[in-house]
Amino acid sequence: MNYISSVLMGLLQGVAEFLPISSSGHLALFQHFFSVENYEETQLFFTVLLHLGTLISVFVYYWRDIWEMIREFFLLLGTLFSRRGGRESATPPPARRMVLLIIVATLPLFLILPVKDKVEAAMGSVTFVSVALLLTGFILYFSDRMAKGRKTERTTTMLDAVLVGFAQALGTLPGISRSGITISAGLLRGYDRTFAVRFSFLMSLPAVLGANILTLKDVIEEGSIDLELLPVYLVGTAVAAVVGYFAIRLVNLLANKGKFGAFAYYCWAAGLLALMANFLIK
Repeated sequence: MNYISSVLMGLLQGVAEFLPISSSGHLALFQHFFSVENYEETQLFFTVLLHLGTLISVFVYYWRDIWEMIREFFLLLGTLFSRRGGRESATPPPARRMVLLIIVATLPLFLILPVKDKVEAAMGSVTFVSVALLLTGFILYFSDRMAKGRKTERTTTMLDAVLVGFAQALGTLPGISRSGITISAGLLRGYDRTFAVRFSFLMSLPAVLGANILTLKDVIEEGSIDLELLPVYLVGTAVAAVVGYFAIRLVNLLANKGKFGAFAYYCWAAGLLALMANFLIK
C-alpha cells in the first residue's frame, strides 16, 4: 500500500459509493480483469476508514437534517418514557418522522443476514455482476420517466419506507447500485425527487455505520492494524470524503433536473463490455 494506491482507492470509493454505478460491482470486475488486490480482505482497516470517509461526506452534506434527527430521536425516547407521552401531538415533527421512516426502512436488511455468504460469493461471478449492472441500467433509465411525486417525510407512509428498504436490501447484490435502486424505488412510490435522494443517503447511515463497527471489531480482535501505514490510510480517507461530497451534489443536481437516468448508459456499457471480455477470455 502506497500513497498512489490510497488516493486511487479513495477516489473510487468516493465516486462509486454515491453515483448509481455499483461500487461492489466495479470492485468485483476490477479484481477479476486487472488482478487488483482485494483490499476488503487484505486491508480491512483501510476499508473501514474509506467507508468512514464517505460517511463523513453524508454527515457534512446533510448535517442540518442529521442534527435535527439526532435531537428528535432523543426527544422521542424521552417522550416514550415520560408520563405525558400519551399527550403528544398526533402529528410528529418532520425530523422525528424521518427517524421512524429510516428505522422501518432498515429492517429489511436483516433478511440478508442468513444469505450473506451467498451474496458475497456472487462477487466472484463476472456474469452475475455484468447482468446486475445491465439491470441497474434499466432501473435508472425508467426512473427518469416516472411521474414527478410530491411525497416528503411528512406524507411518506411506513409502507413506502418498507418497500424502499427492500430495495436497499437488493442493493447489497454486487452490480446492483444501492443508491440507484433506492432512489428509483422512492420515485416509484411518489417521492419528491429531492426527498428521494435525501432519504436514500440518510437511510444508508445506520447500515453502513453498523457494518463498519462490526468490521472494526473484527480488525481489533485480529490485531491487524498497521499503525505505520496510518498516514497513507488517512490520505485515502480524506480523498473519499471530499470526492464523496461532490458526488452527492452531482446526484442531487441530476435528479432534480430529471437526468438521473443518464447513468443508465454507463451501466449498460460497463455490463456489456464485462460480458464480452469474459466471453473472449474463456
